[in-house]
Amino acid sequence: MHTYSTGDEIYAKVNSLTSIETELPFSYYSLPYCQPPGGIKKSAENLGELIMGDQIDNSPYRFRMNVNESVYICTSPPLSEHDVKLLKQRTRDLYQVNMILDNLPAMRYTNQNGVKIQWTGYPVGYSPLNSNDDYFINHLKFRVLIHEYEGAGVEIIGTGEEGMGVISEADKKKASGYEIVGFEVVPCSVKYDPDKMEKLHIYDNVTSVNCPLDAERSQIIRDKERVSFTYEVEFVKSNIRWPSRWDAYLKMEGARVHWFSILNSLMVILFLAGIVFVIFLRTVRRDLTRYEELDKEAQAQMNEELSGWKLVVGDVFREPSHSKLLCVMVGDGVQITGMAVVTIVFAALGFMSPASRGMLLTGMILLYLFLGIAAGYVGARMWTTIKGSPEGWRSVAWSTACFFPGIVFVILTILNFILWGSNSTGAIPISLYFILLSLWFCISVPLTLVGGHLGTKAEPIQFPVRTNQIPREIPARKYPSWLLVLGAGTLPFGTLFIELFFILSSIWLGRFYYVFGFLLIVLSLLVVVCAEVSVVLTYMHLCVEDWMWWWKAFYASGSVALYVFLYSINYLVFDLQSLSGPVSATLYLGYSLIMAVAIMLSTGTIGFLTSFYFVHYLFSSVKID
Repeated sequence: MHTYSTGDEIYAKVNSLTSIETELPFSYYSLPYCQPPGGIKKSAENLGELIMGDQIDNSPYRFRMNVNESVYICTSPPLSEHDVKLLKQRTRDLYQVNMILDNLPAMRYTNQNGVKIQWTGYPVGYSPLNSNDDYFINHLKFRVLIHEYEGAGVEIIGTGEEGMGVISEADKKKASGYEIVGFEVVPCSVKYDPDKMEKLHIYDNVTSVNCPLDAERSQIIRDKERVSFTYEVEFVKSNIRWPSRWDAYLKMEGARVHWFSILNSLMVILFLAGIVFVIFLRTVRRDLTRYEELDKEAQAQMNEELSGWKLVVGDVFREPSHSKLLCVMVGDGVQITGMAVVTIVFAALGFMSPASRGMLLTGMILLYLFLGIAAGYVGARMWTTIKGSPEGWRSVAWSTACFFPGIVFVILTILNFILWGSNSTGAIPISLYFILLSLWFCISVPLTLVGGHLGTKAEPIQFPVRTNQIPREIPARKYPSWLLVLGAGTLPFGTLFIELFFILSSIWLGRFYYVFGFLLIVLSLLVVVCAEVSVVLTYMHLCVEDWMWWWKAFYASGSVALYVFLYSINYLVFDLQSLSGPVSATLYLGYSLIMAVAIMLSTGTIGFLTSFYFVHYLFSSVKID
């Protein structure tokens, strides 16, 4: 918390320019804006901010606490042809300037069809309808909401971006000041006389202006034009308290729809899952009970007439094809699932506030690195169980450490070359590349190898039945089994798709996502549904004497990723219609592919492990010689 006294100077900061049309962030100072008197200084950024393309710099916008003023900053040199081209392009691509004061983003309100809509940031410029001209935003009207803080006999300790600061009165009896609880902006385009304005110095007072509505008095973007920048600030006392200052940003549009749709989704899924589970439990229990009640002679007779899953008893634990890949994917799935669960639980408990930019992504990366030990353990133990000996576990552990990060690395490198070609701040700097690579090879890989070693030392899971030497022939079926596997993914997708819409909107439309409590409920339901769907499908395959259940169990729940990717394409076509150009579409599809692969590994692992323990339990319950 920062508390300021009257007259204290506070400087606004500027983040990258962003657009929902291109999704390519650019540096604020790539456009001909006024620079701070002491030069541009970058703010310290965390790992998450750098990866997201944030570039927070200082700015010349100075505020004096509780002092209303109208101020001149600078006049630009004549705009060059390159400046004009760039400004027109950024204006037509609807780029927004993102300004921050005391860690609060600037917010503006607009009226559309009588509805008040809030946005973060303000546009670079605007293009009036039925006109080929573009106009530059060069005058800003700021409204800073402040809350008066008073305390008796206390020291106020403020924790802000600059660290700890102790403010106390000399007599220690009374401490008071102002907290910033809101930051609003109204952008204007004003045509000034550059010769007259150039005589002024930075922070000289100028007369307050009303935003002109007619084009003649607005600042046009054209060659050799000199632009003067001014701003005015008004401090308004507010009843909003410090802990509630982010509430205005977190008001999601259509909150009621959000509640009802999620509630509806939960009820449908619980209902379906309940039916599936009850039917399934009754069927298996009846089969087992009937079988165990028979005497030995009748069992021997029944063994000759066996049908369904009991017939594949000698093949059910036969090693699957590509068993190493399966162990690697299950190991990576455990790592991704663990990361998602811990992150969402922490976020739901309020540890990852939107005020801490990039913390969510930083936390996820660090969690993923340290959960390498779990990935190595599960992958190596699975390998030892399937093979019967730990021989070759190092290769499995290495592959587990490199499989998913390798896919992400390849996709990000391709996207990065595209971003570098566009001179976007979204491109990951070479230095950050080396940091990520060193984190990967110095933390994740060694921990995965340690986990793999522990996995080989753990007791391998003993199969309850022996495997025959000659594999049993699988009867021909009317329809291919992959159709059933693909269809199974629709049920987990039903739990996910409404939340997916809100998540995609927060990523691509620049909205804040904060309903982590809901996300935790949806995640819990998704885990239950993935487990049930996979178990039911495995049981159905075993009933038709198909003993090749391993990969089918994985993809029964993992196929939800296909629907997620198709939904992402649907979202791109119908909800992101403003997204322009092949570069933006390639970026979107690249990031969507990473998300789909992560979801496939995570949901597939949940389904596979549940099916594995189900099959183990089912066949250990049957007494077959």
